[in-house]
Amino acid sequence: MASAEKHGHGEEKRKEVFVCQNCRFSAHYDYFGRKPPFTKSFVLMEEAFVVKDPFSADGGMITLGSSCCICGARVCLSQGCSLFYTKRFCLTCVKRNMKEFPKEIIEELAKKRKE
Repeated sequence: MASAEKHGHGEEKRKEVFVCQNCRFSAHYDYFGRKPPFTKSFVLMEEAFVVKDPFSADGGMITLGSSCCICGARVCLSQGCSLFYTKRFCLTCVKRNMKEFPKEIIEELAKKRKE
């Protein structure tokens, strides 16, 4: 009987928390993957941590972040934390592998550092 009370209909499922390993931004997320079940015919370009948009009546979402394709670090989408270039990269891995990126990407990163 006790287990039925613990898992009753009124109890809300506990959400997991996304934490950016760079800036420490954190938020509860509703889904991780490419096809959020609460959006209509929407497929993300990368597996990402997403939350339902509380201001959208038609099943919108907000993307919080993803994992670096090299080191696996969870990073938010802030320009100071990650870069998307065919895949998600944390800025630490971008800096370590600068020679592997196109010249235009390197120039864009250099501009942002000056700002």
